[in-house]
Amino acid sequence: MSVDAIAPKPAPIPPQPPAEPPTYPQWLGHPKPLWMLFMTEFWERFAFYGMRWALVLYIVAQFYRGDASGEAPASELYGAYLALVYAAAIFGGYVADKLIGYQRAILLGALFMAAGLFLITIPTDAWLKLGLATIIVGNGLFKPIISTMVGKLYAPTDSRRDSGFTIFYMGINMGAFLAPILTGLLAEKVFGSDGMPAYKVVFIASGIGMMISLLWFWFGRKQLKGVGAAPAGATGPGRMVAVTIGALAAIPVYYFLLTIDAGVLNWILIALFVAPAIMLLVEGIREGARQRDMVIAMLIIFGFNVLFWMFFEQAGSSFNFLAQNIVDRDLGGWMFPVGWFQSVNSIAIITLAPIVAWLWVKMGSANPSIPRKFGLGLIFNGLAFLLLMFALSSLVDPATLKIPFWTLFMVYVIQSVGELCLSPIGLSMTTKLAPAKLTGLAMGGWFLSIAIGNNLSGMFASSVSGEGGMTLASAHAGYTFGFWALLGAGVLLFLIAPLIQRLMHGVK
Repeated sequence: MSVDAIAPKPAPIPPQPPAEPPTYPQWLGHPKPLWMLFMTEFWERFAFYGMRWALVLYIVAQFYRGDASGEAPASELYGAYLALVYAAAIFGGYVADKLIGYQRAILLGALFMAAGLFLITIPTDAWLKLGLATIIVGNGLFKPIISTMVGKLYAPTDSRRDSGFTIFYMGINMGAFLAPILTGLLAEKVFGSDGMPAYKVVFIASGIGMMISLLWFWFGRKQLKGVGAAPAGATGPGRMVAVTIGALAAIPVYYFLLTIDAGVLNWILIALFVAPAIMLLVEGIREGARQRDMVIAMLIIFGFNVLFWMFFEQAGSSFNFLAQNIVDRDLGGWMFPVGWFQSVNSIAIITLAPIVAWLWVKMGSANPSIPRKFGLGLIFNGLAFLLLMFALSSLVDPATLKIPFWTLFMVYVIQSVGELCLSPIGLSMTTKLAPAKLTGLAMGGWFLSIAIGNNLSGMFASSVSGEGGMTLASAHAGYTFGFWALLGAGVLLFLIAPLIQRLMHGVK
C-alpha cells in the first residue's frame, strides 16, 4: 500500500460564495454604473429598432424598383437576418467568459454593429447582405453580454437587483419606442416623403446611434471598477486580435447563410437545436427521473415558443407591407409614418408590464402555471390575427380598399399582452428546468427556438405576400391561418398544461 493511500485525505474545498461587487457611488438608489449601462443599451436598441421597420421596405424599393414581387424575398431575408441574430448570441457568452471579458466583448460587438449599419447604405445587394452579416456578428458579441453586466453590479442578496433589471428593461423599451419615431420622421418628413422615403437616412441614423452606444460605454466603463474586465492572463492584445480575426472570418459564413433558401436555413437551425436538445436530454436521464422530466417539459415549451415568434415577428415584415399598402394612415390630412407602428409595442409594454405583474401577484394561488402563461401568450397573439381577419373581411373601405388605422394599432397592443404573458418567464423557466451542469447550453436552446421562429416568420410573411405582393385576399388568407394556428396551439397547451406541470415537479 502506498504512502498516498494511507495518508489522510485533504478536506474538500467548500464552494466559494459569489464575488461581491465593488462599492459603487449611488445615484437614484442604484449603483451609478447602472445608468451608464442603461444608456449604452438605449442607444443599441435605438440602432436595432431604428432600422427594423425600414429594412423590407428598402429592399423592395431599392432592388425591385418598388415592385410588389419583391415583398416575398424581402420578408425571407428579414426572417433569416433576425434568426441569425439570435443564433449568433449563443457564442457571445463563451467569448466573453473565456477569452476577452465582458467589457471588450461589448466594445467589439458595438464596433461591428455600427460598421454593418453603415455598410447597408451602399445600394447593392452584396453590400446589403455583407452589412447584415456584420451586424449579426456584432450582435452576437454585444447583446447577451450587456444584460449579464447589470447583474454583476449587485450582490446576489441585494434586494434592489430586480428593480435594477426593471430600470434596464425600460432603457430597452425607450430606445425601441423613440427609434422608429425619429428615423420615420427623418425618412418620410425631413429628407424624403411618404411616397419616396429616404431609407438611407434611417440606416445612417441607426449607425450613428450605435456609435453613440460604443462611445458611451468606452468612456463610462471606468465606473465599473474592473467588473467585466478581461480574464486573468488575457489582458494583452493577443486574444482580442484573435477574436477580431475570428469575428471577421464569421462574416462570410453568415453572408452565405443569408443567401441560401429559407427552408434550407431552417433545417440548419433545427439541426443546431436538436444537438443541444439531445445533450440536455441525455444529461437529464443521467441525473435521474426528476431531472429527465424537467428537461422534457422544457423542450415541449421550446416547441410552442417557436410558434409564438413565428407569428409575433410579422412586425418587421408583413405588417410593414400591410401598413404601407392596406392600412388607412391618413389622419385628418396628416399621413401617419409607417415606422411609427413599431413604437406601439414599446408603449404597450411600458404601460401594461406593471399591470400584468400586479395581476399575477393579485391572483395568488390562482396564478396560472408556466405552461398556461405560455398558452395565454399564444392565444393573445392569435386574437391579434383575429382582429385582422375581421378588419380585412368586414371593415374595408370600398372607396380606398383600406382598413382603419386603429385596427393595426390594436394588433400591436394585443400582441404585446401576449408577449408579456410569455417572454419574461422564458429565460427564468429555462434556468430552473435545465440540468445545473448545462444551464448555458439550455439558454442556447432557448435562443435557438426563437431563431427558428424568426426564420419561419420570414417564410410565413413571404407566403402572405405571394409572388405578386400583398393583397386584401392574400393578407386575409394568411392571417386567418395565423389565427387558427395560434389558437389551436394555445388551446392545446392549456389542455396539456397539467401534464407539463407534473413533468416540472413543482417548478413555478
